[in-house]
Amino acid sequence: MVHSEQEIKMHYAVKSKRSKWNQNWTLHAMLLPSVVLVLIYNYGTLFGLIMAFQKYNLAKGILGSPFVGWKNFEYVLSFPDISRVLYNTIFIASMKIVLGLIAPVTMALLLNEVRKIMFKRIFQTLVYLPHFLSWVILGGILIDILSPSSGVVNQFLGLFGIKPIFFLGSNNWFPYVIVISDTWKEFGFSTIVYLASLAGINPNLYEAAEVDGAGRWRQTWSITLPAITPIIVLMVTLSLGNVLNAGFDQIFNLYSPQVYETGDIIDTLVYRIGLIDAQYSLATAIGFMRSIVSFILISVSYVLAYRLANYRIF
Repeated sequence: MVHSEQEIKMHYAVKSKRSKWNQNWTLHAMLLPSVVLVLIYNYGTLFGLIMAFQKYNLAKGILGSPFVGWKNFEYVLSFPDISRVLYNTIFIASMKIVLGLIAPVTMALLLNEVRKIMFKRIFQTLVYLPHFLSWVILGGILIDILSPSSGVVNQFLGLFGIKPIFFLGSNNWFPYVIVISDTWKEFGFSTIVYLASLAGINPNLYEAAEVDGAGRWRQTWSITLPAITPIIVLMVTLSLGNVLNAGFDQIFNLYSPQVYETGDIIDTLVYRIGLIDAQYSLATAIGFMRSIVSFILISVSYVLAYRLANYRIF
């Protein structure tokens, strides 16, 4: 029996796919638990969004609670504090994005100038360490450090005659403490991205610049920064999707009713309304609106990342 050339190609293509599957099935099996968890906790819970359109009754459940249409959303938008909470969320998240860009880029440039490898590795390890600590631990540390009575910071300020400042209980100070402490925790880990980008710069460029008489500052300004500009643009555009993510874990462990005016964000509002006050429908409505806006921002950020930095997921 004579086979055509096309049939032979299809036969070998199918055989090749089967061979690849036989080689990689263990990797797919390792991935399976993660896929199952994502399906259960990220997609299975989407059924609960129905509560946003109901007057949810715990006894009747989702299937038995009456539908009220858009009334929950209208009620949420009429909250007297919703504009303040939205402003706090955007302000804190935006400040985190800005400092979260400046600090790691600066640190990467400084580490790039260190010539002693041992010292460089030790310092990298020290600045990475806070990233691996939870906000439960760091929250307790910050509360002790910033205590107005026995905190190290206020004791140091007292040496200059400055009165104790209640950093975590002052509406003026709290947002900035949140932003600075988050930057301190995460900038070391974010530096890895920029250090990897710096490692890909051709060293011949620096040698040529040095021959032309360029110093370290001129080399950094004319070679290093332009070389990592694409990755900076990429990280900035991708971070746009986090404009409504001000960091629930951090704020929940540090805030108190005293700083609701400047420290209350969407996530903490949802927590209090949904879990403390048991108003599940209202909390679901707020979270649903936040998710829609975040999805739009993430989509826009990926479009910009593709256009500005040629970054694509697929």
